[in-house]
Amino acid sequence: QVQLVESGGGTVQTGESLRLFCTASGRTIDLGAMGWFRQAPGKEREFVAAINWSGSSTYYADSAKGRFTISRDNVKHTMNLQMNSLKPEDTAVYYCNAKWNSMNFWGKGTLVTVSS
Repeated sequence: QVQLVESGGGTVQTGESLRLFCTASGRTIDLGAMGWFRQAPGKEREFVAAINWSGSSTYYADSAKGRFTISRDNVKHTMNLQMNSLKPEDTAVYYCNAKWNSMNFWGKGTLVTVSS
């Protein structure tokens, strides 16, 4: 099994930046693609960004392109999401996701609040 713990959430103002962290533990050998999802109040969980196992390919939702950058460190078993130019509509709980052995694992989330 894989355990994921997110951190780095908080409250910022519009236009500011925030960096989210996801730390994986457990069976981290052969950890596959990882990603970030978010869920705003009253809305469904949505995709934000993803990165393949080697870090050579990244994918972003249209809302994140140009503002967010995903990265990972397979030695430290961590994944980061650098979020710049934050907007109030980025307010959500952000969840870390990882694929391992054809299974999906989720963290418990970290809250990001962007005030106008």
